[in-house]
Amino acid sequence: MKVSYKWLKTMVSVPDDISAFADRLDMTGTAVEDISSTGATMDGIVVGQILTKKPHPNADSLWVTTVDVGANNKTCNDSSDNNIAGNNIAHEPLQIVCGAQNFNAGDKVPVATVGTIMPNTSATEDKGHFIIKKAKLRGIESCGMNCSAKELGLGDDHAGLLILPKDAPVGMPIARYLDICDTVFDLEITPNRPDCMSMLGVAREVAAIYDVDFSLGKQIDEPKLDGKATDCVKVVIDDASRCSRYTAAIIRGVKVGPSPQWLAERVTAAGARSINNVVDATNYIMFELGQPLHAFDLDTLAKDDHGKAQIVVRAAIDGEKFTTLDGIQRTLSNDITVISDGNAILEVNKANFNNNKNLDSVYRSEDNTSNDSCSNENNTDAICVPQAIALAGVMGGLDSEVTNSTTNILLESATFSSSHTSRTSRNLQLFSEAAGRYERGVDAATCGDFAQRAAALIALVAGGTVCEGLADVYVNPKELPILNLDCHRLRRFIGADIASDEAVAILERLGCSVSRAANDNSCANDNSLDIYNVTPPSFRPDLEREIDLYEEILRIWGMQNVPLTLPTGAGRIGLFSIEQIRSERIGASLRAMGINETMTYAFASPQDMQLLRLPVPKDQKAVSLLNPMNADQSVMRQSIIPGLLRSVAYNLNHGVNDVHLYEAGVVFSTSEGRKLPRERKMLACVLCGSWHQQQWNETARRIDFFDVKGIIQSLLRELNCQAPRFKVLESKIEANDESSQNEFWLQPGRAASVLVGSLQLGWVGEIHPLVLRDFDVQASVLAFELDFNALLVAANAKREYKDVPQYPAVERDIAITLDTAISCERVEQVIRTAAGALLYNIRLFDVYKNTERLGVNKQSLAFALEYRSSERTLTADEVDKLHNKVLRKLTAATGGKVRGSEDGSEDGKVHENEEGRDDDRTAKNLVENAVKNVAENVLGNIACDGEQSVR
Repeated sequence: MKVSYKWLKTMVSVPDDISAFADRLDMTGTAVEDISSTGATMDGIVVGQILTKKPHPNADSLWVTTVDVGANNKTCNDSSDNNIAGNNIAHEPLQIVCGAQNFNAGDKVPVATVGTIMPNTSATEDKGHFIIKKAKLRGIESCGMNCSAKELGLGDDHAGLLILPKDAPVGMPIARYLDICDTVFDLEITPNRPDCMSMLGVAREVAAIYDVDFSLGKQIDEPKLDGKATDCVKVVIDDASRCSRYTAAIIRGVKVGPSPQWLAERVTAAGARSINNVVDATNYIMFELGQPLHAFDLDTLAKDDHGKAQIVVRAAIDGEKFTTLDGIQRTLSNDITVISDGNAILEVNKANFNNNKNLDSVYRSEDNTSNDSCSNENNTDAICVPQAIALAGVMGGLDSEVTNSTTNILLESATFSSSHTSRTSRNLQLFSEAAGRYERGVDAATCGDFAQRAAALIALVAGGTVCEGLADVYVNPKELPILNLDCHRLRRFIGADIASDEAVAILERLGCSVSRAANDNSCANDNSLDIYNVTPPSFRPDLEREIDLYEEILRIWGMQNVPLTLPTGAGRIGLFSIEQIRSERIGASLRAMGINETMTYAFASPQDMQLLRLPVPKDQKAVSLLNPMNADQSVMRQSIIPGLLRSVAYNLNHGVNDVHLYEAGVVFSTSEGRKLPRERKMLACVLCGSWHQQQWNETARRIDFFDVKGIIQSLLRELNCQAPRFKVLESKIEANDESSQNEFWLQPGRAASVLVGSLQLGWVGEIHPLVLRDFDVQASVLAFELDFNALLVAANAKREYKDVPQYPAVERDIAITLDTAISCERVEQVIRTAAGALLYNIRLFDVYKNTERLGVNKQSLAFALEYRSSERTLTADEVDKLHNKVLRKLTAATGGKVRGSEDGSEDGKVHENEEGRDDDRTAKNLVENAVKNVAENVLGNIACDGEQSVR
């Protein structure tokens, strides 16, 4: 909301200190975003007098003029040092080539001298501004420009020069002469304060802050009256939920033309462009009072047999076509409210009409049952509705706009539904000052009075007469609430000693009606003596509860005046809940591992899940927004990963190659019949690049699947969860069938689901290249997404204490050859079950694959086992027996073969001599087998290179 300081001073006493005034507005909740000056952009534009006017020798439509601009006179060859106001050097008049035709010698006009940056041009020089330079036009030198009103930004008239009064002082800066120097405040008005979207509302607010009087400002004389408005127009509101009040005023005999200077100046200061006197008058009232208006050319509206126009406010028909003022034909939907010409009939396809929810939109006016223009009696596929002439609260129609030939006007002043107007504006991408006010809410109680003021203003600036009264339909006027104000409770709540009289005075200055509450008790000390009944004004719909009154009193009284005190409540200690503690531990653990926390939008594109290829259950649908900001953010997200992938793409495109991000946020879904969406908090992480950059003693290693798996294991260990299990996720993707790629979002063979016991936490894996392509990510990305609440459930509050082992461990190794289809997890499970409580630890330390030595689809897994007892030292004998038992169980359960059994031992069993000690030969074989495994791995790795040789 732009507020003209000069305009505001005509309505209320405003401090001269601009900075202090802006600070005070900030402190009362009306933030000042920017302060700018108008008129400063007109430096170099002065009052000039045309001395001579001669035809251009080389152009029929141009004139060569000599112009006196006083001390600013200089020839094209003068240096800029001579262009100093007040120097005593004699200067010649400027020679300026001009294309206007409406001037004569002796006229005084605005003149832009060389070097002036023009304030209202569309040229692209000097960052979007046009600079006046010395130039030759058809061979004649020109040192400046004679200006029109449009070139100065003072109007829309570009037909000729702006002719100034004869007493205009030559050489005076045009901004000072026209008195258009002003300070403009750009205020940030919160959505709950529609009353401050007007000069009157801001003046009322300033008056309340400084405890001064305010007035409406410019006085408008009563217009001439002729006839009655109700004889000229009838208003019908089809749906009260879309329009609670509609008024129409009639002005006859107007003459459309340029606005007077004061009107154009104020409209321009408010941020609009001066167009003509009628449109400027409607904009002036909107900026002054906050009431959007629209002027129709009354003569373009259809009339009934009695010469009466009819206005019908109705829902649009699905598929209905309408051409707006900008000349664009738009397709409407039932959610859009339109203003219709009740006497003009439009035939609409019945199939489209059947999609409408509001069946009352059918036009069944008794006054038009015999209208021959509606032929639906013979066409069963057609429905007759009133012809649309405007989009309610957003934009008018091309066929009924006010033009220079308009003489009779129908002026609309109404109150439309905030939600319908907001959706119409955004869905059609039509944003205007009027729509912004209707989105916040317009006071229905005052729109009739404001319509009459607007009609009087139009008659003042455009001539004509006003029809008496209004065509006014007011459906279900809103009753104002009565709130209680307990001043004792107010003081306790705020913590400041605000006098009751002062609190009442503040509310009255804000427009509230205050009266003391009735007291039936005779006790003079009863607190009810300090209770008041408060009725908020109709323009303050945000005052609904007693606490709202407290806020109003406090912000005007001054929050900075509240004394600093410590809160009471001895013995109360704030503690974190278990969930909060675990949530913080999750974040701290991930950050400690070098992963940065981020936050992405909860709004998402409807195509996100399709691009991600993440399967979604059929009963979980995306939650659509009723009022989306744009099409790419029209639903609530169902996964955090798409937002994180866009963050990765952004970083990669800006040269950041190592990206480690996590986010804990809510995802949403819904299903048929649900009133509220489901909300699940998820923990998601994406990793790209390396953990660290290359160092002098260490090369950079790219992050792989096992790094991400380790992150999850470390996180669960910090939460004291049971050891997780990773189950391979199977993919249906076929390598050469791109049509099936949408069935999986992770790289085959590098994807797993994460489980703790029987509880599934989520998934982990490498994002599929096709998904990365669709999100414009040019690098491999590892990711996981876990259910946050499931993590909290799996976590344990207490960690079991384990004492330092007192007895030594006995180590044994197992190397078993088995099918690649058998997972390491299955092997570990068999070993733990067979070994029982004496197995202290198990660790996989080698995986070997070689088709020539082991066979096709075979692998060798080598495990290090630690046997330990917490009560005694284990003997070699009992360890060997237990170990042999493990080997037998393992080979039986997996069908594998213990490596080393080829030397003649039974299934790799350890043999003993008479003394019960380990057989030296068997021990030697185990050592040789271990060395052999290592050598084969090295040789196999070197053989894969193809460029190295073994020495």
